[in-house]
Amino acid sequence: MSATREAPRQHWARIQESGSVAGMRIMVWIRRRLGRLPFTFMLQWVILYYFIRHPLARRASRDYLMRIWPQHAGHPPRWPQRLVLRHFQVFGQSLMDKVDAWSGVPLDVRLDAADRACLDEAITGGRGGLMLVSHHGNLEICSAMSDTRDDFHVSQLMHTRNARKFNALMERATQQSGPEIVEVSEITPATAMRLAQRINDGGFVVIAADRVPLAENGRTRDLEFLGAMASFPEGPFWLATLLRCPLYTLSCVREGDHHRVRFQPFDDTTHLKRAEREAWREAAMRRYVGWLGEQCREYPLQWFNFFPYWHADER
Repeated sequence: MSATREAPRQHWARIQESGSVAGMRIMVWIRRRLGRLPFTFMLQWVILYYFIRHPLARRASRDYLMRIWPQHAGHPPRWPQRLVLRHFQVFGQSLMDKVDAWSGVPLDVRLDAADRACLDEAITGGRGGLMLVSHHGNLEICSAMSDTRDDFHVSQLMHTRNARKFNALMERATQQSGPEIVEVSEITPATAMRLAQRINDGGFVVIAADRVPLAENGRTRDLEFLGAMASFPEGPFWLATLLRCPLYTLSCVREGDHHRVRFQPFDDTTHLKRAEREAWREAAMRRYVGWLGEQCREYPLQWFNFFPYWHADER
C-alpha cells in the first residue's frame, strides 16, 4: 500500500551531494593538472579525513555492511570499522573513475554478448525507453559511453540542484559535455509529457529509483530491502506507466581493472491497461528492489549511500 512519509530531519541530498561537490573541486584539479599518481595519493588522505569527520556516514556504512556482508560472504564482517574504511576507499576510487570518464580517458568497459545485443537492439529499434538505475556502481561510465555512438541519446532525470552543480563542475574542469540533465523536484504528468517526446524520438531517459524524492508530498512505498523496511519512490514507476515504453535496468560496476556494464530488459508498459497500472507498479517496485539487492550482494562495497536508509536508522 502506498504511503506518504514525513521527510527525514536531514534529507539524503543535504547529507551527501553537497559534500561531494565541495570535495571534488580540488580533486578534479589535481587529477587534471598533476596526474593519476598524485591524485591517488591525495585521495587516500581525503577519504581518511572524510572517514574521521563524518560519523553519520560511518554509521550508515556500518549499518549497511552489517546487513549485506553475511549475505555476501556467509558471515558478519570480522573487523567492521576496517571494512567501513574500505567502503569509503572504494567510493574514492569511483570518484577518480568519474573524473576519467568525463575527461575522455580511455576506460576498459566490457559488456557480455547478451547485454551488448540487448543494448544494440534497444538503440537501433528506434523506440527509446526508460532506464532504471541506482546509486550502485558508477553510472558516469555509462554516460560516457553515449559519447561513442551518435545514435545513443541519454537524458538524466535528477532531483537536486546539487547534482546539476556537480555536473557543471565536471564539465568546466574536464572541458567535456555531460549527458542532458532534466531537473525536477517531483515527477508529475507535465514531466512525463516533456520526457515522452525524448523517448518518441528514440532517446533514453535514465532515472534512479532507490532514493525518495525531495518533495515532502512525494509518494513512497515501504518495501523490504536487505532484511528491513525502507522507503522507495513510486515516481519512477508512475512515470513508466505514463510514458508507455520499454523499460531496462542499467548498471556499471568495477571488476578489478575494468568496468562491467549490464543492460537488461525489465518490462514494457506500451500496452499496459489503466486498470492494471496499480498492480503493475507494486510488482515492478518489488522486482526493482530485488534487482538492487542482487547488485549489492554481488558487489557490496559499490553501493554508495552514506546516509540512514532503513526506517530503523531514523529513530
